Amino acid sequence: MYVAVKGGERAIENAHAWLAEERRGDKDVAELSVAQIREQLSLAVNRVMAEGSLYDPDLAALAIKQSRGDLIEAIFLIRAYRTTLPRFGASKPVETAAMACDRRISATFKDLPGGQILGPTFDYTHRLLDFKLAADGDVPEAPERATEPAEVPHVADFLNQEGLIEEALFDDTEPPDLTREPLEMPAARALRLQALTRSDEGFTLGLAYSTQRGYARNHAFVGELRIGSVPVEMDIPELGFSVEVGEVILTECETVNQFTGSKTEPPQFTRGYGLVFGQTERKAISMALVDRALRWEELGEDNVGAPAQDAEFVLYHADNIQATGFLEHIKLPHYVDFQSELELVRKLRREAGAAAVQEAAE
Repeated sequence: MYVAVKGGERAIENAHAWLAEERRGDKDVAELSVAQIREQLSLAVNRVMAEGSLYDPDLAALAIKQSRGDLIEAIFLIRAYRTTLPRFGASKPVETAAMACDRRISATFKDLPGGQILGPTFDYTHRLLDFKLAADGDVPEAPERATEPAEVPHVADFLNQEGLIEEALFDDTEPPDLTREPLEMPAARALRLQALTRSDEGFTLGLAYSTQRGYARNHAFVGELRIGSVPVEMDIPELGFSVEVGEVILTECETVNQFTGSKTEPPQFTRGYGLVFGQTERKAISMALVDRALRWEELGEDNVGAPAQDAEFVLYHADNIQATGFLEHIKLPHYVDFQSELELVRKLRREAGAAAVQEAAE
């Protein structure tokens, strides 16, 4: 990863001071607190946690404040901080079927056990500016939540009862950790899903949209989208059993995709999967679409040359921190490199001019 090179120390200190002044803004306006960002800009906080690979709303809110709202810079800060943290162990896989859902919808079944829960969403708003917010008006109280069932089954299980959808494969092999090991190709699905979870939302959204427009033959339905909290447990060797160490809010999306069959698989529905920290449903749906597109080889499908089918293209370009580092390094000093190229162009022009004079003389 590229980082800033050192220039004049005085100039850098002045740049830091100016940045701090710009970050604070007009001192006649009350300063934005970390708690306000955490509570009122929660979707931005969720994105920073997801792409920064660190679940901590307070730290994500602090990073947003420090970065002046530049979410990619905030993600960079969170990833850098994450590398300083000690690792005490690994949690057990979370059980999303036991999720306490704030939102749960299906585009494939109207009536399903546990019901449809619209939850907090922009889907049914009119997308008109609400000027009451500018006046700091009171917020209406939401109705009291109904008691949720202890376990909400996944929608794909209903199709699975009839054998109409591929079995969800269980692999107990410990996957590589992308936060500690570099990405290597070819990448198994577990590694691809890690990379997609950390990927830039805009990039993944663009790839997902391309699959819907015909670049990958990806006709998908949202089998289920659910958002809620799940307990996180760890095995404690000294105790001999697992204990709950906290809760995290997750967004899970499973798509149901049309599949006419191949040389190796019968006609059936197939799955795409997305799981992301926080309420980040656009990212989770995009991730599920791209995940399904990348599975063409294991399902025996033809590669039609779509960008979303190219694992190397997708995974090596999806990481916004790596992309930002490579992009932004070109604004740093490259004086020596440019001078050598400048001399080369001058030499080529002299040679071309001399050749033209020689040709005219002949």
